[in-house]
Amino acid sequence: MPRPAPVRHPLRSPFAREPCTTWHLVRAALEALAGGALLVLTYTGFGAAVTDLPRAGKIAYGLVVLLALVVRRRFPVGSLLALAALAGVMPQAGLLVAVAAYPAARQVAEPRRRVAVLLTAAALTMLVAAVTARPMAVGSWQYGLALGTMLAAATVIVPGLVGTAAGQQDRLLRALRERTAAAERARRLADSESRIHERSRIAAEMHDLVGHRLSLISLRAGGLELALGKQAPELRDEATILRKATRDAMNELREVLGVLGPLGRDTGTNALTDATGTRPDIEALVTESRGGGIPVTFTWEGPDLGDAEGPSVRRAVHRVVRESLTNVHRYATGAPVTVTVAHTDDEVRISVRNGAPPSPPTATTGLGTGRGLVGLRERVTLLGGTFEAGAVPGGGFDVSATIPTGPDAASRAEPLPGPPLPDTTAEEGAVGGLQGRIAGVLTTVLGMGGVALMLGLGLGLVSEAQPGPDLPERQEVHVGMGKQEVERSVPPDNDAVRAAAAGHGPAVPAGTTSCLYPYVNGAGEGAGEVPSEESGEGSGEESGEESGEGSGEESTARFAVTRYCFHDDVLTAIDHFTVPLARP
Repeated sequence: MPRPAPVRHPLRSPFAREPCTTWHLVRAALEALAGGALLVLTYTGFGAAVTDLPRAGKIAYGLVVLLALVVRRRFPVGSLLALAALAGVMPQAGLLVAVAAYPAARQVAEPRRRVAVLLTAAALTMLVAAVTARPMAVGSWQYGLALGTMLAAATVIVPGLVGTAAGQQDRLLRALRERTAAAERARRLADSESRIHERSRIAAEMHDLVGHRLSLISLRAGGLELALGKQAPELRDEATILRKATRDAMNELREVLGVLGPLGRDTGTNALTDATGTRPDIEALVTESRGGGIPVTFTWEGPDLGDAEGPSVRRAVHRVVRESLTNVHRYATGAPVTVTVAHTDDEVRISVRNGAPPSPPTATTGLGTGRGLVGLRERVTLLGGTFEAGAVPGGGFDVSATIPTGPDAASRAEPLPGPPLPDTTAEEGAVGGLQGRIAGVLTTVLGMGGVALMLGLGLGLVSEAQPGPDLPERQEVHVGMGKQEVERSVPPDNDAVRAAAAGHGPAVPAGTTSCLYPYVNGAGEGAGEVPSEESGEGSGEESGEESGEGSGEESTARFAVTRYCFHDDVLTAIDHFTVPLARP
């Protein structure tokens, strides 16, 4: 016994929710390249704001970040949390966190879960940044917490809120489309119901008008047949033909009215009963055909039809079998017939097949309307089934129908023929697809630019607030110290103090190569006290200036300056003097 071929399930893609395709791999590669370029660009722009890593650390960090980026469609929440933690280690991944936060918030429909995901990602960024600040030599844990707070706000919260709004808009548009489609279906059903009522009204009028006239003709033909039987026997056969033709026309009219009328009932004598379409009913039709001289083989498979299948299904089964046997009586008298009804849980299949008749059919009366098979096809189609009828090899004919009987059979029923619904799927796919992609690209570019701007401003502000390295303990400045030791012990050189001291104070000692003018705010820190104006320290030009300026009626406010002069980076002189302050 051959073994069945193994079923091959499509490989699930780690880059999307759908089965893996070549496009998924190409898209992941492109995203990895774009993400890598963005990482390099971000590191170049913000590299001074954080501690650098060794080359191997940069490569490992970038690979982990890109891996979390390309799997965000398959694992949106996990990718967001991983990128949030990596951004806490180094802010270079901040823009990619925004790329993952937006779709994650857009895809998560439950509000509580969405809020929990965003808050967890933000808290993870802040916690990792605070914990790794000192090991990464970024600063204290307080500074790391401030940096993580800025990153969480700019790369998780803001894109998450934007993604939440976009997701709500998507769900709203989807709900509106569904409501529009439901309203359109309701309108079509209402139109179908109106057509059914109109057809029923037409059927009732035809039955009342044409049926009444045919009844009168049949009655008069019967009376004429009796009268001619006595007075003109040679004309009695003509009256008999007229009466039979009228009766056949009445039967045909009832069949047509049965098609035009509602499915739940029939107009005419053969009204729907509780037994219509059941196994005893079909057996009665078969027995009637056998009595007419047609060999019929009947087979019923499965349970009997009942109220669970509905009256419309049972009525359709009855009509298919009855119409098929009637056509055998008319066009293939004496041909063997096989009637098969198979009832399963989901459908009922009817098949009526006859072989070639033993003799060619006699001339027909011409009373057939040609609407029998058309009416059957319409009835079965209305119930959501399929209908086929046609000649078979060997001169026979086959009629088969399949009618659904499950609980959703009514929903599968097709509406009556009418104007087709406008198919907007292709239009939405073409227009919405192109416009949606262009809008998505523009939104992504603008969004990334906004996040980059916020990230740059935030990093700048936080970096400005970062405390600088602690200065070493200052030493007392004295002649003979090196220039670097002096610079570590006094405030930095000040151009404003240098400009104010120009033309004032003692002359620069000979051999001086450079001078340092720190801003000491009254007294030079570590440089000793500044002499008062009355002291004799500072001779020559300074004494003359002071005596000349102090001879006026009102004394002038002065500013203390300390000058450090160097010769070959060795301190050679320390001068203390004052300069007048300019009054407004």
